[in-house]
Amino acid sequence: MKESNNQSLRAVALQIAGSIKPYIAVLFFVIFAAAYGFIVLRINALSSQEVDSGAVSAKTQASAVPHIDAAAIKQLQTLKDNSVNVQTLFEQSRTNPFQE
Repeated sequence: MKESNNQSLRAVALQIAGSIKPYIAVLFFVIFAAAYGFIVLRINALSSQEVDSGAVSAKTQASAVPHIDAAAIKQLQTLKDNSVNVQTLFEQSRTNPFQE
């Protein structure tokens, strides 16, 4: 019983494939155009969407502002003033920051 069902299904599938074969290029183009149109419409809908001000404020509150300890700044300044080698490093970094 199963073999006869498989044979009949296979015959029907081959018959459908044979009848669709001349239109395969058109079907491919229609499916591709539909997918492309859907993507364009989706991008358009998402790009024109308004941003919630509550979400923006929540994100800005969540991001931490980096702080440098005042004692560390003082220590760097005293090291810079006391060492000639460090002074030249600071000067080189100021004149050409991209030099390695």
